[in-house]
Amino acid sequence: MAAPDFPLGLHVFERGWLSANNILFTGGDETLLVDSGYCTHVPQTLSLVESVLGSRPLDILINTHLHSDHCGGNAALQARYPGLRTFIPPGHAQQVADWDAVALTYVPTGQLCPRFSFTQAIQPGISMRFGSEMWEVHAAPGHDPHSLVFFEPRTRVLISADALWENGFGVVFPELEGADAFAEVAATLDLIERLDPKTVIPGHGRIFSYAPEALARARQRLDSFVSKPSRHAQHAAKVLLKFKLLETQRQDFDEFAQWAAGTPYFLQIKDKFFPEIPVHAWIKQLSDELIAAGVARRDGDYIVNA
Repeated sequence: MAAPDFPLGLHVFERGWLSANNILFTGGDETLLVDSGYCTHVPQTLSLVESVLGSRPLDILINTHLHSDHCGGNAALQARYPGLRTFIPPGHAQQVADWDAVALTYVPTGQLCPRFSFTQAIQPGISMRFGSEMWEVHAAPGHDPHSLVFFEPRTRVLISADALWENGFGVVFPELEGADAFAEVAATLDLIERLDPKTVIPGHGRIFSYAPEALARARQRLDSFVSKPSRHAQHAAKVLLKFKLLETQRQDFDEFAQWAAGTPYFLQIKDKFFPEIPVHAWIKQLSDELIAAGVARRDGDYIVNA
């Protein structure tokens, strides 16, 4: 794609899939970062931010939502920049204040997230200065019921988090818990269509030029999940396994399978969608599918990220 038309002082750090992309704003009176990545990537996150800011402090941190790959670096950034003000979506503010790691999904998914504090919750429907421009804050439920997206109307840049990627969207976690969240995904895609962005900065993957085809791909994927929810559940389980492999890179397969079998979210998915298959056989099946897809491999007794 051609160089995007970004507001002055907007920097994007494309991080891959264990850590969400980070967006740093330096064009205004205050510096601001959207999302902080996963906790095991903290040294890289700090290095990236400091490489742009130099001796300038980071003033504001905003999370699109509170999954561990988007806020796992919050605590380290707060320690590095003592004056940092942190803004989070409103839905889990009480759970963060109380640090309820079960309600925040870190314990059920077997993921890591050091405890962090926050300054205030951001309400959808407002506009907020990010760097040199005013950005609209929009609710974007679906992948996470409290997720936010941010839109700058002059340059038509959308920070879409996991509501829209170049080829789809993030796992619809509330649907796995029994909520009717596929309808919320559809409503969020309709919102993005109305905003009609020119450039999309997704939560994962490269920046891309928006076109109706991106929404068409997302809607086709959504329709396939709506028609067969077990397809979505199988996909979600593989995503959680891949996330663990991204974290560990290499692990004894029996230990890997034991971790999955002891992770509440896996058991919840299996009991709801695949009650007939023994848990270890299911984990073996999922792992074989990851290997067949080329995103994992076996090395003797080990399973290895690929």
